Amino acid sequence: MKWKPYPKYKDSGVEWIGEVPEHWDVKIVKYTTYLKGRVGWKGLTSEEYQEDGYAYLVTGTDFLSKYIDWNKCHYVEQARYNDDPFIQLRNGDLLITKDGTIGKLALVEDLDEPACLNSGIFLVRPKNSYITEYFYWVLGSDVFAVFCDLSSLGSTIQHLYQNVFENFVFPVPSIPEQKSIAAFLDRETAKIDTLITKQERLIELLLERRKALISHAVTKGLDPNAKMKDSGVEWIGEIPKKWKLDKIKHNVLIMGKSGLPASEGKEEGLYPFFTSSREQNKFIDFAIFEDECLIMGNGGSASIHYINGKFSASNDCLVLKRQKNIIIKFLYYLIFSNIKTIDDLGFSGIGLRHLQKDFFYNMSIYLPATSEQLGIVSYIDRETTKIDTLIEKSHRSIKLLRERRKALISAAVTGKIDVREAGA
Repeated sequence: MKWKPYPKYKDSGVEWIGEVPEHWDVKIVKYTTYLKGRVGWKGLTSEEYQEDGYAYLVTGTDFLSKYIDWNKCHYVEQARYNDDPFIQLRNGDLLITKDGTIGKLALVEDLDEPACLNSGIFLVRPKNSYITEYFYWVLGSDVFAVFCDLSSLGSTIQHLYQNVFENFVFPVPSIPEQKSIAAFLDRETAKIDTLITKQERLIELLLERRKALISHAVTKGLDPNAKMKDSGVEWIGEIPKKWKLDKIKHNVLIMGKSGLPASEGKEEGLYPFFTSSREQNKFIDFAIFEDECLIMGNGGSASIHYINGKFSASNDCLVLKRQKNIIIKFLYYLIFSNIKTIDDLGFSGIGLRHLQKDFFYNMSIYLPATSEQLGIVSYIDRETTKIDTLIEKSHRSIKLLRERRKALISAAVTGKIDVREAGA
């Protein structure tokens, strides 16, 4: 649907807002808002958080889809609640995180017990110029994001200072228009969010289908009429009768460690740089290894990568090169299909867990003939490419929907579109 602009506009005088409808005002937070945040709390520690008590203690982790999940909140005793009356909450208040991930928002609704804040949140309460339902959308728009960037509060600065926030200038239509804009954005963003959720669910189903396809191919083969036998391994089950029992250590050569810490990886470089992360998103300007290899993460949780070419890997990886006649990519798919088992049974330790190499090297595997391995790899490559194409299509759809959502919010709160009738 195409929404019309307002009949007339004027220059707002504010760089990050641009033009606004002729009858709108622009206001500054410090003159229109009761803005409070806790500065310390007389030595309050997490040990004082209670599962039940006199007053809710709201933190940013309790924010859930625009509101507060009261069931997640901890409590504090009455004396602690009374320590600071300036941040005692009311229904209708707006909260914004000021530490860590700055800019998370929540409206206070359905509050039936005393509640207060921890030190990572600002309490935003309008005096008379605006309603919080409208200001919620202003703070969630590019208007506020650009202000933060211009105030050097981007993602590298993990704190929203009160003396900065109180100088935020924002567009203010009449209260009836604010209500219309808030209602419009509630409705239209809910539609977009529903579409995003459907795409996210589709991705989940496609990933499950992808995993099941790989698992079936590397444990059952491609011949539906093949005679089966018990593998003797609980997490494998039955396998084709002709497949041979072996161990990982008989089929791969463990390459020497690189001596490189994970911190060597950069966002750009000539060659892939693998770490124990499940995502390969780091690069480096020199290659230590060159071949068709597997890279097994050795710290934190199980991960497996396949590469055919030049690369480097951090010290917390095992680089595996094939020996004998195994098709290394078949082994990759086999390990990938059992990655949860390896993570559950093969990793241990206090703090950062590590792969127990004896467990991994001695893992039982069942291998078909080399020609059958090649056929299985070809089948998996072909079918997973189809699935990956669908997944990528869904990711693109989600990206476009989020961009559309973001643009719609900014257009509505700056008056680029007139939603007075649409928001009724």
